[in-house]
Amino acid sequence: MNVDVTELYTGAVDRRLSNPLFNDHKLKLGTFCTNLSGGCTISTADGVFDLNWPNTAALARLADDMEFEALVPVGRWKGFGGETNFNGNGFESYTWAAGLSGLTRNSGVFSTSHISTVHPVMAAKQGMTIDHISGGRFTLNVVCGWFGPEFEMFGAPMMEHDRRYDYAAEWLTVIKRLWTEEEEFDFDGEFFQLKNLICRPQPIQRPHPVVMSAGASDRGKHFAAEHADVAFTGHYGMQGDELKAMVADYRKMAFDEYGRDIKIWTNAYIYQGETEKDAQALWDHCVIENGDQTAVNNLTQTLGIEGRETPARKLVHMKNHFIAGWGGYPIIGTKEQVVEGLQKIVDAGFDGTLLSWPRYIEDMAEFKEVTYPLVQQAGLR
Repeated sequence: MNVDVTELYTGAVDRRLSNPLFNDHKLKLGTFCTNLSGGCTISTADGVFDLNWPNTAALARLADDMEFEALVPVGRWKGFGGETNFNGNGFESYTWAAGLSGLTRNSGVFSTSHISTVHPVMAAKQGMTIDHISGGRFTLNVVCGWFGPEFEMFGAPMMEHDRRYDYAAEWLTVIKRLWTEEEEFDFDGEFFQLKNLICRPQPIQRPHPVVMSAGASDRGKHFAAEHADVAFTGHYGMQGDELKAMVADYRKMAFDEYGRDIKIWTNAYIYQGETEKDAQALWDHCVIENGDQTAVNNLTQTLGIEGRETPARKLVHMKNHFIAGWGGYPIIGTKEQVVEGLQKIVDAGFDGTLLSWPRYIEDMAEFKEVTYPLVQQAGLR
């Protein structure tokens, strides 16, 4: 971070200087779902992430030591059942980010915020506070939500898909104005009618903290292109030129329709072994032999995948990738093959990727010692 400490707390620092998402690494890296039990692996295998504060802090320190750009939590309020009750234990993402901000020095800290669960005035104040604790490393990850039982916990019906994004646009507009406007203002919108709004102090980052948004639908992609600085998207089973074209089309749409140059991230999971056979055996052990089929069935049914006209073989394939690492881009093999997999993500045009490992702490520690030096030697970092 190339900013004088005294400047940080004036709240007037260009975010390109304080937020690591703007550094010059060819491939930016992050961790995913370290605030929830199981991490990204829906399995009963030994070593799958056991959630407690020392463990989530250990992962943050590993990421910080490698200067990962992003620590991204998942917003989750209840689990998916099965033997593991996958993601059933979880730390709330604003307070989680605040805690990790005090333990790290390099990594960007994210809060993943379901728009319907927190008022925009509260979200703005919480985000501003985390930005100060972290010295300008905060990013707000805006999600509209899709898990119906969680909406029921808050006593609110889940809005129709596109209406959620209408609400999100207004919610985020209020927050950005609170983060940037000097004088009190009123807001009279369709969803919010608010008086005498003010946020003091304002965030450190200028013009405001970075915003990320994930959306697989056409409406979700347009929302991210118009309102976010970083768009998060899956790979949807694509490889090579097909994946490259998808990323390029997304970037082109953002520029052509909204005049915006956005960063595009994805997620990947790593199964590494001394040999490719060893890596595949680890994948088989976690996914085929010990995958929590009840939990993954509940997850895919909630997502609506089960209800589509998906061939049985393809459905099994999709479920296996959910078990392995939340449907991320698969990287399975030796340390050299892991580097090759990360290079393919760069070649597809992504700016960064969130990573997960099946035995999160053990495998990430191995990545730091064994693989990360090769990632650097390859010029990816």
